[in-house]
Amino acid sequence: MSQERTAVRQRAEAVLRRLAGEDARLREDQWRAIEALVVDRRRVLCVQRTGWGKSAVYFVATALLREREESSGPTVIVSPLLALMRNQVDSAARAGIRARTINSANLDEWDEITAEIHAGAVDVLLISPERLNNPDFRDGVLPKLAATTGLLVVDEAHCVSDWGHDFRPDYRRLRTFLGNLPEQTPVLATTATANARVTQDVAEQLGDALVLRGSLDRESLRLGVLDLPSPAHRLGWLADHLDRLPGSGIVYTLTVAAATETAEFLRSRGWSVAAYTGQAEDADRRAAEQDLLDNKIKALVATSALGMGFDKPDLGFVVHLGAPPSPIAYYQQVGRAGRAVAHAEVLLLPGAEDMAIWRYFASLAFPPEEQVRAVLAALHPDRPLSTQALEPLVDLRRARLELMLKVLDVDGAVRRVRGGWLATGEPWTYDAARLRRVAAARTAEQQAMLRYASTTGCRMRYLRECLDDAEATDCGRCDRCATALFPPEVSPAALTAAHSFLGRPGVEIAPKKLWPTGLEAVGVPLKGRIAPAEQALPGRAVGRLSDLGWGGRLRDLVGPGAPDSTVPEDVAAAVIEVLKAWAHGDDPWPSRPVGVVAVDSRTRPVLVGSLAERIAAVGRLPLLGRVTSAGSRAADGPRGNSAQRVRALHGAFAVPEPLADTLAGLTGPVLLVDDLVDSGWTMTMAARELRHAGAPAVLPLALALAA
Repeated sequence: MSQERTAVRQRAEAVLRRLAGEDARLREDQWRAIEALVVDRRRVLCVQRTGWGKSAVYFVATALLREREESSGPTVIVSPLLALMRNQVDSAARAGIRARTINSANLDEWDEITAEIHAGAVDVLLISPERLNNPDFRDGVLPKLAATTGLLVVDEAHCVSDWGHDFRPDYRRLRTFLGNLPEQTPVLATTATANARVTQDVAEQLGDALVLRGSLDRESLRLGVLDLPSPAHRLGWLADHLDRLPGSGIVYTLTVAAATETAEFLRSRGWSVAAYTGQAEDADRRAAEQDLLDNKIKALVATSALGMGFDKPDLGFVVHLGAPPSPIAYYQQVGRAGRAVAHAEVLLLPGAEDMAIWRYFASLAFPPEEQVRAVLAALHPDRPLSTQALEPLVDLRRARLELMLKVLDVDGAVRRVRGGWLATGEPWTYDAARLRRVAAARTAEQQAMLRYASTTGCRMRYLRECLDDAEATDCGRCDRCATALFPPEVSPAALTAAHSFLGRPGVEIAPKKLWPTGLEAVGVPLKGRIAPAEQALPGRAVGRLSDLGWGGRLRDLVGPGAPDSTVPEDVAAAVIEVLKAWAHGDDPWPSRPVGVVAVDSRTRPVLVGSLAERIAAVGRLPLLGRVTSAGSRAADGPRGNSAQRVRALHGAFAVPEPLADTLAGLTGPVLLVDDLVDSGWTMTMAARELRHAGAPAVLPLALALAA
């Protein structure tokens, strides 16, 4: 080693000790990465297990680059989650590195931080990939930032590749950032979850990259699978055995509803836990993270919103209630545990409903070509349209529409500006063959996850082989290599409590209060607030299709492909329980209903009709009739977004004259009965017609909410 490189290594070791303690020493591949970045000014891809020390590489490299060249600009770290950003800012401070972050949660600090960057007072700037195409940031901050960047770090780099399990279109904008960097600006990409295909894809996008790929074994993790027969068994088992899991940890669920239910049940059994989902307020998520970091709670019950970036080195366990759709995603999530402890427990409790949930999320993939072309045709080159303004013109839900627009933006077909999106006029090709290959890869990953749960071989070896780890061997620790540590038994008390908890029917149907934006552009004369005289009141449903308790039963009744049949006895009984609770609960209806009206269902007329009849008979209420469907088949079933749904339903319902005559003489609310509330607009539009016909108030009642 040359004298210069020896001196650089000595300084690197000194910075590491400042960062991680006096006993810290660089791993050989950590030094190779730092050497390539600082001395050779190269591009490097590190594919290393969680806990290996990838963040140490870029913090040490930052310190050395700033020491060597006072004119060197800040290190820019592109990171996917706010949780990671907060952890990284704290870590940098320990090494004397001045780190700031620009994200959606600190808009009021942007000008101050930008001034600090221009003054050279910031060593590290953390930004989200979405920030790269925020018009203000892209046009006002990014050009100077790219021209002065001393080191670019792409964290969770598997997101760059659409072969990766968590592809994010915004990451593709890094190509533009890379292209605008000064010559010989070092670049570091890091990930713990990339198989050979993803590694090759990311390396090619970086261009002439040094790839440092290490063993993906995690010696502290003991993997196991418990195949339990029902959601109640899984919740009961967790309540029984949480005290046997070391320290504090994470319980992952596949849906927001499951996270909320699980946390509520565990609290009812005396456990201190918190829920963490993407739907929670940022302040609540921060508080939950801190409580786990401070060991104030036994577990954080989380969705994949906590999947990347949460850093608690002494995390003692990770339990999954339901399997993620790929072994690679699973490896990443379990990698949160056991980073600074000798032993950590990792358990998967798969559910029969997992595949249905996977299919739902797969349905949100990139849209068919005709829908993409419709969006391109609706956009103008000089008059931006917002996402909300596009919704009445295209049949796509907002999340899917936004994903598609991001991809089109990266491909150059559209451009995001203040006020919305513009068409660029650039030629664009729909890559159907690649999309089919990606979809096939996702299906293969799902099958691989099913095989993980049932494998008779070493579980860690299986995961490492899924990640193309050439050094994969039997771990000697998992429930296949050694004796299973946890029995599947659930105590009668916990099982009874779980059955009782999950068997409670009743969720609120929130009424619509605003019309979707842009309806007038497609000939529907509705805008702004829905008039109070046209609104429904808050309603009730037995449960959500995603619920751990009633979800499976309701999917059998009203899920895709479910046959039409009379309402089953157990479900009818649950509806009656919902009505009783509604009448006497904390938020009761304003007055007792005086009649029952059914929605005219084309898909399940027998189910809806029998449900309305049963409610009327038990409640001793008159069955007043039906709101008839006068529209076309286009009004049937869920539409892509709210604007499209209202457009299809406008004028589709009618109140027959005999029913209208009856409504005009009523003095109390009517129950409006349907099978499934998806977008909520069927209930809204049908209730509007009833109000117009004279109903004093409308109380929606359905078997299920879609979500």
